[in-house]
Amino acid sequence: MAFKDPKAITEVATEKGIDKAHLPWDKALVAGFLAGAYIAFAGLLAIIVSAGLDPAQWGGVVTLITGGVFSMGLVLVIIAGSELLTGNMAVLPLSAYRKRIGLKRIGYNFTFVAIGNLLGSLFVAYFLAVKTGVVTTDAALARLDGIATAKGVTESADQIFLRAVGCNWLVCLAVWMAFAAEDVGGKILAIFFPIMAFVAMGFDHVVANMFFLPAAIFADVDLTWWDAIHNWIFAFLGNLVGGAVFVGGAYWYLYGRDTPKAAQPGDEPAEPGVSGNGNAAAGNGKGVSGASSAASRGA
Repeated sequence: MAFKDPKAITEVATEKGIDKAHLPWDKALVAGFLAGAYIAFAGLLAIIVSAGLDPAQWGGVVTLITGGVFSMGLVLVIIAGSELLTGNMAVLPLSAYRKRIGLKRIGYNFTFVAIGNLLGSLFVAYFLAVKTGVVTTDAALARLDGIATAKGVTESADQIFLRAVGCNWLVCLAVWMAFAAEDVGGKILAIFFPIMAFVAMGFDHVVANMFFLPAAIFADVDLTWWDAIHNWIFAFLGNLVGGAVFVGGAYWYLYGRDTPKAAQPGDEPAEPGVSGNGNAAAGNGKGVSGASSAASRGA
C-alpha cells in the first residue's frame, strides 16, 4: 500500500492549509455545516449502539464501541469533503508557520467554519435526534444524559482543556495520516484508530460537544446553555493547542522549516557571483529564465 512519508505529508498539509485559508466565506459556512452534521451523525450513532450496555458488566467495551462507530464522522469529513474546525487547527497554523498565510486568514476560516459546524450539529441534534424520537427512548436518553452531564457539569475547566488537548492531538494525527494514504481504504484505516482512541479515553472534541450538549438540552436533560458554552470555550482552547502545537507545530519543526543545507566535506565553494546553475546561464541564458520562473512560482 503506497503512502507519503512525513516530509511529503508536511507539503500536502501546507497546501491544504493555504487552500482552506482562501475558501470563500459562503463555501466555508456550507462545508462547515456538513462537517458539523457528519460529526453529529457519528455522535448519534455512538449513543444508539452503546445505549443499554451496563458499564458494570461491559467495562471499557462500552467506550470502545462508542469510539469505534464515532470514527464514521471523520471518515465522512475527509472522504466526502467538508470543513471541520478541529482538523483546520493543525493545517492552517502549519501554513502560517511556513509564512504562506497570515493570522487574519486563520481567523477568517475558523470563524465561518465554527459557525457552520455549530449549525450542522444543532440541526442534527434538534431535528434528527430529538424530534425523530431516536435519542429519547429510555436507554438512549440515559446514555446521552451520562455523556452530556459528564462534559457539561462533572468536568472542571482544566479537565476539559487538558482532555481537549489530547483529543485534538489524536484527531489531527488522524487527518495527518489520512493525507499520507493514497487510496480510500488507507485513509479510513488511518482515521479509525486515533478517533476510536480519543473517544474511548473520554477526551473532549468541541464539535462533537456541539452535538451532545444541545441534544441533551433539547431532550430536557438537566443542563443549561451556559453548561454547554462553558465546555465549548475550554474545549476550543484545548483543541487549538492540541492541533496547532502538537501536530502543526511539531511537524513544522521537524519537516517544514526552510533550513540551508549544511556544507559537506569535500564541497567546493562557488565562485563569487556564480550560482549552481551559472554554467547554464552563461551558455545560453536558459538557466536564468528557468530560475526566474521558479522564483515567481514560489512567491
